Amino acid sequence: MSEVINHKPQKTNYLLWFARLFTGFLFIFSGLIKANDPTGFGYKLEEYFHVFRTDFLNDYATGIAIVVCALEIILGLWLLLGFYKKLVAWGLLLLIIFFTFLTFYSAFFEVVTSCGCFGDAIPLTPWQSFGKDLVLLAFILIIFVYRNQITPVIKEPFNRTLIATITAIISFAIGIYTFMYLPFIDFLPYKAGNNIPSLMVLPEGKEGDVYEQIYSMKNTKTGATKKITDKIYMSEKVWEDTAWEIIGEPQSRLVKKGYQIPITDLLITDAEGNDHTQEIINNPYYNLIIVAKDLSKTNLEAIERVNKIATKLTQDYNLRIVLLTASSSEDADYLSDKLQLISEIFYADLIPLKSMIRANPGIILLKSGTVMQKWHYNALPDATEIENRYLSLDK
Repeated sequence: MSEVINHKPQKTNYLLWFARLFTGFLFIFSGLIKANDPTGFGYKLEEYFHVFRTDFLNDYATGIAIVVCALEIILGLWLLLGFYKKLVAWGLLLLIIFFTFLTFYSAFFEVVTSCGCFGDAIPLTPWQSFGKDLVLLAFILIIFVYRNQITPVIKEPFNRTLIATITAIISFAIGIYTFMYLPFIDFLPYKAGNNIPSLMVLPEGKEGDVYEQIYSMKNTKTGATKKITDKIYMSEKVWEDTAWEIIGEPQSRLVKKGYQIPITDLLITDAEGNDHTQEIINNPYYNLIIVAKDLSKTNLEAIERVNKIATKLTQDYNLRIVLLTASSSEDADYLSDKLQLISEIFYADLIPLKSMIRANPGIILLKSGTVMQKWHYNALPDATEIENRYLSLDK
């Protein structure tokens, strides 16, 4: 007589399911946000490379950024689909341990002010990022412990492999595309449609950061010391007591976070250091600005192409051509002579140039301080298209 075996259906592990959904969607979201702007994420990685004295990796920062973004998307998708459960569980665990270490190090030692976890779309402080990573670590530990209970939503091995391959290719393709062109969504203050001059001042009705000054005081008779705020110093008229004197420099402390002016660091100068910022950004006519942050690494063929387009357009239109760079005036003059550029040459700090456009060179069409359009050099239209879409409309 054969023995009858009862196979009880396995109970659904709701905690595991929630952990998978939460972690999977968050990893996909995080990866997509950064893959939208891998160049910007690469800049953030360079900050970490500097902290850990691995600056030799700077030239590979964008490539590493593309790989990390793709891995986040892939792991998130495969987790939701139940593919390669052991590989995914280990990958998630190693990644979150690494990220948690980085965010804790940044927060504790105050070496990187923003982790870049969600790019420029959702800026997080290092402590906020560390807290987020601790929550993720808890969920990933649940996934790791119960990884054997994960079953793929697609049973057929060939179809599973095909879908996994397609998702991996798409995940890498997103970052490569946005690197070679521009982000799908521009979260930076210089995005098309924004008016630059208005983003450089505090709007009416808004209040900026509020600080207080902390004075270190010493009693000349007893030697006692104390610290008081400038508010107490004034309200209690401490200066009238000649026994107390201020020692050292006062310390500034943030009391209340206010409105953050989006553009605070833009200064455009000529080779002699004269300020031309307002003259350029408030020009009522069109400016075609060639942003070449580093002339030693810029695409020279692209600059030549822009120069030819600009030469043709200036024959019929009042168009100011500006080359904006953070390189030395010697390098700029050499390049101008070599390529016979018609553009004026101005200089700005590297940081705002990185924020202007994620290309070297990148091209910005500016009118009355408003960004009309931005182009990566790989997607630069010809003179006729620029004329028909923008310049001819003002005639």
